[in-house]
Amino acid sequence: MTEQLLKVEGLKKYFPIKSGIFGRVSNHVKAVDDISFSVKEGETLGIVGESGCGKSTTGRMLMRLLEPTEGKVTFDGQELTSLSSNDMRKARRDIQMVFQDPYASLNPRHTIEKILMEPLNVHNIGDPKERKQKVYEFLEIVGLSSYHAKRYPHQFSGGQRQRIGIARALMTNPKLIIADEPVSALDVSIQAQVLNLMQDLQKELKLTYIFIAHDLGVVRHISDRVGVMYLGNMAEMADTEDLYEKPLHPYTQALLTAVPVPDPAFEREEVVIKGDVPSPANPPSGCRFHTRCPFKMDICETTVPIFAEVEKGHSVACHLYEESRPQ
Repeated sequence: MTEQLLKVEGLKKYFPIKSGIFGRVSNHVKAVDDISFSVKEGETLGIVGESGCGKSTTGRMLMRLLEPTEGKVTFDGQELTSLSSNDMRKARRDIQMVFQDPYASLNPRHTIEKILMEPLNVHNIGDPKERKQKVYEFLEIVGLSSYHAKRYPHQFSGGQRQRIGIARALMTNPKLIIADEPVSALDVSIQAQVLNLMQDLQKELKLTYIFIAHDLGVVRHISDRVGVMYLGNMAEMADTEDLYEKPLHPYTQALLTAVPVPDPAFEREEVVIKGDVPSPANPPSGCRFHTRCPFKMDICETTVPIFAEVEKGHSVACHLYEESRPQ
């Protein structure tokens, strides 16, 4: 678990806003604005944040389903951002994605067998007989049966469809799976089944996950490290237990105090966030969180805090901790 599998440096994604009859670019939506992180082989990195903070955009850029505006993504020693579309297609054999909506991510006109066979056809893996055998094998692995291969997506429940989505991601024996809110559309009881399945598969197949979610309880259950995003920036990143036991960034503290605890006698000090999330098309100057931060200082309004390590393995972008950083 020591070898670095993925390294992201200075990743940005700006979407142009066009206006006027000639469609001139008048501004940009800064969906992701200069984030850097790394993922070790065999670990699970959770990325959390509220809707619109840039989590899913980040996941899509790692696979180059969206082209980054700026930045560098290095996977297994190979720089993905400089690859041609043909070479990138080959690289995707080792990076697969599980999508958020199990109802929209499966083609309703294809049988499950055809859906699961498609990655094998694209990457030219095995002969037709071997491909069919692999489809049946992976259906069994994710808790379905081989006879389900002849059915269509509409004949399955949401949980079963997400299992099919996971099976499709596993078909090429990838090293990294990017799971974009894979359980948010499912019932709580089904969520636990899918999460346990993903953890079992990780141990069995030695997988590495990037797990994108907005449910802090789910992320704590599955992740080794957690990164917290706010308005296109990485606010904090640490080992899971460190982050949940000792959150440093005011935004992380507020998120964690909002998580309900099933104990009516339990009391804690709440960090309350006031106001709405600013527009990513017109983000605040300085620290992006300063318009809502209960600990705001003058420097927060003018200077962008550096995302750097404050304690071993615990990085944060906040002016409150600049003096405690190792020089």
